[in-house]
Amino acid sequence: MSVSLQTPHYAAPGAAQSFAHLRAGGVSLLLDTSGEHLPRVLHWGADLGDVGPAEVAELVLASVVPVVSGTPDVPYALSLLPEQSAGWLATPGVTGSRDGAAWSTAFRVTGSSLTGQLTRDDGTPVAHRLVVTATDPDAGLLLTLVVEQYPSGLVRTRSTLTNAADDVFTVAGLDTALPVPAEADEVLDWTGRHLRERSAQRHAFTAGTHLRESRRARSHDGTLLLTAGRSGFGHGSGEVWGVHVGWSGNTRTYAEQEMPSGARVLGGGELLLSGEVRLTAGESYSSPWLYASYGDGLDELSHRFHTYLRSRPQHPTSPRKTLINVWEAVYFDHDLPRLTALADAAAAVGIERYVLDDGWFKGRRDDSAGLGDWYVDEDVWPGGLHPLADHVTGLGMEFGLWFEPEMVNPDSDLARQHPEWILRTGHRLPPSARNQQVLDLANRGAWDHVFERMDAILTEYPIAFVKWDHNRDLIEAGHQATGRPGVHGQTLAAYQLIDALRAAHPDVEFESCSGGGGRADLGILERTDRIWASDCIDALERQVIEAGTGMIVPPEMMGSHIGATHAHTTGRTHELSFRGATAFFGHLGVEWDLTRASDDDLTGLAAWVSAYREHRGLLHTGKVVRADHPDAALRVHGVVADDRSAGIFAVVQLTTGVFAPPGRVRLPGLDPARTYEVRPLAPGDDISPWAGTWAPAWWKDGARLSGRTLGVVGLQVPNQFPERSILLDVRAVPEV
Repeated sequence: MSVSLQTPHYAAPGAAQSFAHLRAGGVSLLLDTSGEHLPRVLHWGADLGDVGPAEVAELVLASVVPVVSGTPDVPYALSLLPEQSAGWLATPGVTGSRDGAAWSTAFRVTGSSLTGQLTRDDGTPVAHRLVVTATDPDAGLLLTLVVEQYPSGLVRTRSTLTNAADDVFTVAGLDTALPVPAEADEVLDWTGRHLRERSAQRHAFTAGTHLRESRRARSHDGTLLLTAGRSGFGHGSGEVWGVHVGWSGNTRTYAEQEMPSGARVLGGGELLLSGEVRLTAGESYSSPWLYASYGDGLDELSHRFHTYLRSRPQHPTSPRKTLINVWEAVYFDHDLPRLTALADAAAAVGIERYVLDDGWFKGRRDDSAGLGDWYVDEDVWPGGLHPLADHVTGLGMEFGLWFEPEMVNPDSDLARQHPEWILRTGHRLPPSARNQQVLDLANRGAWDHVFERMDAILTEYPIAFVKWDHNRDLIEAGHQATGRPGVHGQTLAAYQLIDALRAAHPDVEFESCSGGGGRADLGILERTDRIWASDCIDALERQVIEAGTGMIVPPEMMGSHIGATHAHTTGRTHELSFRGATAFFGHLGVEWDLTRASDDDLTGLAAWVSAYREHRGLLHTGKVVRADHPDAALRVHGVVADDRSAGIFAVVQLTTGVFAPPGRVRLPGLDPARTYEVRPLAPGDDISPWAGTWAPAWWKDGARLSGRTLGVVGLQVPNQFPERSILLDVRAVPEV
């Protein structure tokens, strides 16, 4: 950590001993740091302004919980790392023991420091950093608690537990919790499955624990974000608080109301399997970062994540190149003439990158064999991949390649030579999934093998993009050498492998794919350039999938492809206008056999690619906005430039609506004091078949309205068939 400026934003000299006020981006995190107890949260939410020591002292006094019947004689003190020793009888921050002893902690602070306006080692700006050290001599444990706040107002925190005794301490959990007020009476999170990720679900914040656990080492069914807010909160209004565990292994996230006090918290951390982390003398375990965001409406909460990700030096800043991925075009049928013809068709419509998917390596004619044998299959590719790569680059496109580095087929040379490298428990193999098992990357031999093979391929060929896939859950994933669970070690080893390959090949972009959107967390996004949001390219399903994923992932990091007319995963048929408008806002790609597309389709696709290339500068730097439209059949979302000089909006007719025409829709996020001209944006201006009668009166010549009017009153939009979308171009009128 390099410090550029040390000016804490809490007020008076000496106040650091009693409180820490982390304040940035319209968010305050006010912590009581007095005495020997771990920091207690006095407030997390809207900015409190300048708060002096006297007011903090009064707030501490005003926040003391009275003693009532059936409770301990001393009021509990809820810290960021909750402890039963402090009277908290809900989920504790530390769980574990020394063979059954030392199972409850009572940490006492030994030191703390608060630094303002600094940068992380990677150059990311940080508004505040609080570091607290503590010890529990009885348990023989040391603790380091770190809290960081970023200029956007996003907060993240993690703890490190160190064994200071001679005997082993087994860590069962290390969770952070942040309190939310009684006004946060409704919980919103997301669930799903493969091909249907990020389905929202809401319910009341009730007594007890709403626990979301992901035991798959990926999160198709887990929640990326757990939020709580005022009942009925939406995108544009209503206080809302949310947490996210930045970890690509097993996780747990919870919303909990303790009784009888009614105190509410949001918390989470890594879900550790039994005996997975055993600390010998001097060893440490660090929890994943728990990210926490507050907003007046979900859009503001979401924007803090986007702003944080965009502030990192490694965040992709070059134009997000259009790509074609050949998977749904050819599957395993790798044939050089067919693949070069596909490259020709892609280049002709303006695509900038070509990605060869699964099937290029030794023995890989279907998904039953070959994983782990990362050698180009000489039977299919007698000249290696050079003829295809040279053809692609000769067309002016970049060349990309698919890998699944963490997996192995039992039917492979690697598995036959090194069966000890497979994650397993006892003498049995875990149930297979997609005919594959998991390669134990925590085994140094396995890690070295994968690194050597990938490094060799990336060195030999002009590869600019790697699609990193992870197509199965980790079931009974144990290290054979020790018999202990292996998900934690596997996750760390996968991170180290990506980091090492990126260091060796700094110009290569990496995509995180895990059967689609199974890995979209901030742990993997610290080391990849985009995520593949779902293996489902059906545009209607993608409207829901990308809305949920986009709560933390900005558009430029979300791969979104235009698929074939007939969706391979659902059987639905959609017009190109709907498929194009859906993929338009993300990192646009194509997954479609263009050699079989009609001339009209190719002309239309070229128009969508051209429009994307023209507008991606705005789409991938602006603020994502979403309207709270009363009719669930209509989805209105868009991107507005940071200076609010322009915006692009989509009006999506998901299903038939209650009303026809649908009436006026509001366009949020614009400058209320400026006048804007609104026009349909081609090629997203197709409202056939009855454009003449279904278009509103302003459609031909545009409409000029103030940002205030557009945000409060709105404007009439065209009538549309279901599963259609139109785009609106909104530009500020120059002042005369």
